[in-house]
Amino acid sequence: MTRTIAWLAAVAAALLAAGNPAAAQEVGDAKAGFSYADQVCAECHAVKKGESQSPHGRAPAFELVANTRGMTAMALRVWFQSPHPSMPNLQLTEKQTDDLVTYILSLRKR
Repeated sequence: MTRTIAWLAAVAAALLAAGNPAAAQEVGDAKAGFSYADQVCAECHAVKKGESQSPHGRAPAFELVANTRGMTAMALRVWFQSPHPSMPNLQLTEKQTDDLVTYILSLRKR
């Protein structure tokens, strides 16, 4: 009986947290994500807020990516893990992925 109550309490807490935007916290470090983007991605992408023209014409600006309708952290994670002919095969650590996703999504217009 005690395990059932504990399980129900955990489920209720998770549901409450999921419904409360203030409870949702960023997983990564946006500053570290910018640093990585500036060192690795900026060769092809416009990575800074306010930049709309990327050095490589086919590489979208990060601000454009962030403001793409339906863009989510999950979508970015899948993108980073999928090979693309026009991109190098990135081998991001989990932390680098968290940081980069957090940085890109920080560029969203409010």
